[in-house]
Amino acid sequence: MLKAVPGVLVLLLTWWFRKLNLSLFARIVPSILIVIAAIILFYIGFLNSRGFEGAAYGILAFSLIGFAIMSLVIANTPKR
Repeated sequence: MLKAVPGVLVLLLTWWFRKLNLSLFARIVPSILIVIAAIILFYIGFLNSRGFEGAAYGILAFSLIGFAIMSLVIANTPKR
């Protein structure tokens, strides 16, 4: 359940940026940062930590990638 907290924060931040009518780049920045964090977490989990700890890092990284994709969809949808 705790792995959803950073993803929900990124979704809320992206939604708030969209509501403020910021530029597309500003709306995409949170998803880009979370993708970078997910890549780093996957690297740490795969190469540095083995076993259950590494698997936990991998699960967190893949869930963050999913939240980043949802954030990109929210950022790219036109405001009605």
